[in-house]
Amino acid sequence: MAASPPRPRVMVLPFPAQGHVMPLMELSHRLVEHGLEVVFVNTDFNHARILAALAGATIPGGGAIDLVSFPDGMGPDGDRTDIGKLLQGLPAAMLGGLEETIRSRKIRWVVADVSMSFVLELVPTVGVRVALFSTFSAANFALRLQVPKMIEDGIIDETGSMKRNERIQLNPKMPAIDATELPWISLGKSPESRRAMIQTVLKNNPTFRLAETIVCNTFREIESAALPLLPIPALAIGPLEAPKSTSAGGHFWAEDEICLPWLDAQAPGSVVYVAFGSLTVFDAERLQELADGLVLAGRPFLWVVRPNFAADGVGEGWLDEFRRRVAGKGLVVGWAPQQRVLSHPSVACFVSHCGWNSTMEGVRHGVPFLCWPYFADQFLNQSYICDLWGIGLRIRADERGIVTKEEIRGKVARLLRDEEIRARALSLQGASCASVADGGASHQDLLKLVNLLRED
Repeated sequence: MAASPPRPRVMVLPFPAQGHVMPLMELSHRLVEHGLEVVFVNTDFNHARILAALAGATIPGGGAIDLVSFPDGMGPDGDRTDIGKLLQGLPAAMLGGLEETIRSRKIRWVVADVSMSFVLELVPTVGVRVALFSTFSAANFALRLQVPKMIEDGIIDETGSMKRNERIQLNPKMPAIDATELPWISLGKSPESRRAMIQTVLKNNPTFRLAETIVCNTFREIESAALPLLPIPALAIGPLEAPKSTSAGGHFWAEDEICLPWLDAQAPGSVVYVAFGSLTVFDAERLQELADGLVLAGRPFLWVVRPNFAADGVGEGWLDEFRRRVAGKGLVVGWAPQQRVLSHPSVACFVSHCGWNSTMEGVRHGVPFLCWPYFADQFLNQSYICDLWGIGLRIRADERGIVTKEEIRGKVARLLRDEEIRARALSLQGASCASVADGGASHQDLLKLVNLLRED
């Protein structure tokens, strides 16, 4: 009997941050389901974190997802939350190893995070083909392409600093933000880091045409105006989802599944779910106001508090005392299986930083939002949620920049009284589910991607 032909092998290359690794791991599972083999690249630092979070469990996929890793150019104590600085060192640290792996393993295709588009340098030298993957919205991608014009128009300078504040909206069907909220202004931790980020954008924008396609974790119904603005034809394959039965294998922290039986014990539509992603940091005052606001709201809540959620670390003593205070009313976990939480019937709303993954997951499960953006593209996503889709409310800080406990209590009550927001969230959920179902637009684009990756 003839042996079955080998699976086509694809390299998947995320930027080394949780919000980038997860959607690309979810995409990897889809590719494996369609008969491809994946070489999934992490940095050494994140590879170790993922293995520790898995705690001996294997990556689902029947061995068709191979985890490999390379250095990130930072020392053991480097600040990997400084996105600009991390971005600056990656090409020199990784390109050699990537090239050697592509050659030795006869890889014909790389699915590369847009933030890792330096891999396009290998297109002419190694002959590899590249599909770029956007971990942010198509609208944010389109905004990125406008950076040279924003510099020319005097809105920002070449260091990424704002020179003139104005409202920016590329199309009436796309989100609007103030120049103060542009993603690159809030991402850099220092002027040097911000400058490096803007220079990377300016350098890489013209290279995108070397890619074969841009793959987006979105769906056409919500980004019909933004997708045509991308520099090459795009495939909208979202919202992506993790495998239902087990962890996808891309988490930097172990998921605390104790929250699932706790949710089972709560009344339908009663729980306030609070999670701020992997990079948001609160100072002690903001942390205390949030804690007090959740208590004041008078509803059961599930709050994700990462070990590094507070600027100086979340003290175990403070956390233990708060857990005692809210016993029976609220649950605090270190990291949650978010998609399973959002799909739970007891969840009423999502207090979120509005990262794009969280935005897509909330939409996919029909959960209304209370928006509390921190940095990067999150302000743009908030505009989608509140202004264009009408499925959430903004949480507003006071004149000191603090979100008070009274604001939290008031907004939770107002959101959960608003039947129109709830109806719109459920309608958008229906559209997203139809898109990923067999025959839907996102499902068709996924099949186009699979067929493309099968080509030599």
